[in-house]
Amino acid sequence: MRFFNTTGPCNPEAHYMLPPEERLVGAQLHRYIRDKLYWVLHAPRQTGKTTFLKSWMQKINSGALMREDAVACYVNVERSQGLSDPERAIPVICEAIASSALKSDLTGLRVAGTSPYSMLYDTLENLATLASPKKLIMLFDEVDVLTGDTLLSFLRQLRDGFYFKDDKLFPSSIVLVGMRDLKDYITAAKGGIPVNPGSPFNIKADSVFINNFSKIDIERLFTQRTAETGQQISGEALDYVYEQSKGQPWIVNSLFQRATMRILDENSSETVSIEHIRQAREQMILARETHLDALAFRMENSAIRRVMEVLMTGGVDFDLPESEGFRLCMDLGLVAIEDGDPIVANPIYREILARKMTYGPQLAIPKPEFRWENPDGSLDMDTLLQAFQQFWRENSETWEEKSDYTEAFPQLLLIAFLQRVLNGGGRIDREYAAGRGRMDLYIEYKEHGYIIEIKLIHPKHSMETVRSKGLEQIAKYRDTKAPAAPAYLLIFDRRPEAKDLPWEDRISWTKEGAITVLGC
Repeated sequence: MRFFNTTGPCNPEAHYMLPPEERLVGAQLHRYIRDKLYWVLHAPRQTGKTTFLKSWMQKINSGALMREDAVACYVNVERSQGLSDPERAIPVICEAIASSALKSDLTGLRVAGTSPYSMLYDTLENLATLASPKKLIMLFDEVDVLTGDTLLSFLRQLRDGFYFKDDKLFPSSIVLVGMRDLKDYITAAKGGIPVNPGSPFNIKADSVFINNFSKIDIERLFTQRTAETGQQISGEALDYVYEQSKGQPWIVNSLFQRATMRILDENSSETVSIEHIRQAREQMILARETHLDALAFRMENSAIRRVMEVLMTGGVDFDLPESEGFRLCMDLGLVAIEDGDPIVANPIYREILARKMTYGPQLAIPKPEFRWENPDGSLDMDTLLQAFQQFWRENSETWEEKSDYTEAFPQLLLIAFLQRVLNGGGRIDREYAAGRGRMDLYIEYKEHGYIIEIKLIHPKHSMETVRSKGLEQIAKYRDTKAPAAPAYLLIFDRRPEAKDLPWEDRISWTKEGAITVLGC
């Protein structure tokens, strides 16, 4: 039996998989080889880049792709990570080439040269000679680990050899693969100086991106399991997988793997339902698997924290799209553009990042001693939010001084408070995006739903304007999400003059039709 893959490059004999080259945007693979072109493939981590490279290498080496003879060699340069000095890094890369050459049946390669500034050139020249009369295709993976002078030397030596590729004295085609387009690496390596026409890799013919799965792809992927085992999946479950993952390949595979091998027995023939996928989602988040944990770790970067804070508060920052933090978030796949708005790329990333940002406060909040459940098992949301208002009154000023997220502090503290009370017994869906001016929360608890919208009053804003806009927005969100759900509008006054008011004037609780409005 094959399995859904969450550990690395797919093996068709062991894993369900779709041809990764189908998701390459604008790629002309035959042309790159035929016309002897150098090109770049970039996409976030865990999207299938390495799977594509190894699959492509196998097809080239088997002769399945082209009439003329060629040999492909896959080289992962990750072992040179952190070595910005070419004297140390280039020999490591050349040793990786020699090791990879053996796997492509290219034996006898001599790592040549004594100068690191020509060693890569000489080594690839020797390898091309070994491969002759076949064309040599080089596939360099994880190029994003190369930095500074190492990156520049690496690219210059490839450029120097480019002009001899027609004589089969150098690789005829090279692809460089990483998270970012090459011009961004060169700019970073040159201390932020933009790339000019004389850049060390101005021979690049194309830059290609790899897409996430489409809804049809997700269905095709599970169909492979159905064909092998007979197990079905409901249409509702498939829709939920796409909604939560937005087609991110690692997440899709992880949800399917957990649903079919942990929530259900791996030999079960029971149809996978939306509830099985929901349980798989929660398991995956709580397990903090490597891919998700690595993304959460990125929050240690202050530039990324700034981007997340703008998205979470719904603020407007005209400089955000041009910032290094935003570009990095895009390269990592943390952020996407939807209808012109920057958003966190998918709901599962939103959940992971929000939990990372609220983990410390959540642990510091005491176990609730008030009654927060009604006799029928539903949440007593009025009591819960009144308790939060009191908690905000007693702790917000002290806790905010210690927070890394000044702008998003109200949202994060409320989420931490709710998570502490629910303690795994409910689920919070969060919706936020830059420029929206709000955060929407939908809380599910024992088959009951509750809606909370968070608004901030900033200088130059009035309570009346923010309240009026908030009531309009929460009514629209409630009508779309759950028309019968109790709805609460929380307004945090962040104006400097508000802090001079006594707490009795800052804390309020009023009703506006079916919507409860809270002031903090």
